[in-house]
Amino acid sequence: MIENHPILRFGIIADPQYADIEPNPDMNRYYARSLPKLAEAISVFNTTELDFVVTLGDVIDRDWKSFDDILPVYETLRHKHLFLLGNHDFAVAPQYLGQVAARLAMPASYHDFAIGRWRFVILDGNDVSVFSAPAGDPRTALAAERLRALQAEGAINAHPWNGSLSNEQFQWLSGVMEKAEADGEAVLVLSHYPVFPPNKHNMWDSERIVDLLTGFSCFRGYFCGHNHDGNFGEVDSRPFVTFKGMVDTADENTFAIVSLYPDRMEIEGFGREESRVLAMERG
Repeated sequence: MIENHPILRFGIIADPQYADIEPNPDMNRYYARSLPKLAEAISVFNTTELDFVVTLGDVIDRDWKSFDDILPVYETLRHKHLFLLGNHDFAVAPQYLGQVAARLAMPASYHDFAIGRWRFVILDGNDVSVFSAPAGDPRTALAAERLRALQAEGAINAHPWNGSLSNEQFQWLSGVMEKAEADGEAVLVLSHYPVFPPNKHNMWDSERIVDLLTGFSCFRGYFCGHNHDGNFGEVDSRPFVTFKGMVDTADENTFAIVSLYPDRMEIEGFGREESRVLAMERG
């Protein structure tokens, strides 16, 4: 019997990457155009019932003042809104690096929450990176070490604009998954960075993250941004969905509404985003 009433629904925006600067057609980046595109997405979200809307990182492209322009647009959204941290959100003056999560009203850079029996895990893939920490933070030295090792291996994702989880965050994630498994919850992981399929945009420690998540039957899927072209893959029938970037193209938008059912996920894509129906095993 097909379930016609979703358990919950939420909106997804990826990579607005707003800045009040000229476009870069060679990179297909139209930074200032993200304001009207975001307003259009919010107008669609406001016409339907949603449990929340989440932006999967890169709210801005650069400059602290860019937050002052784009965040008021989000205030027109009638639903609860959540942010994730992306690499471009740290393209600000050094004195602001430790304030980005607070500027986005995040409870912490990584955290989790539950709606019914669904648990949502928010990762911070910038945790160990070469750009996100204030001067003198030991994570920066660790990031440089990790990046050098990957470059020596010729890894396709060995780029300074990617990042990784700290060992502390990885252990936290493991604990969240263990508890969700014991409590009979279903888990959906949200991150800025992809981890699968292999791609130049993936987190440096993608393999250990995929191995961890797919080792739990409660894991239902992984949603992310960062790769503006989008991507899709499955491991043991669990989907890894990369949503397309809003900043790309002068006029065509991209965003999505996800509906969760007991037996499937339905992604309704708008503009450039693809629509998908993803089967799930009942937990």
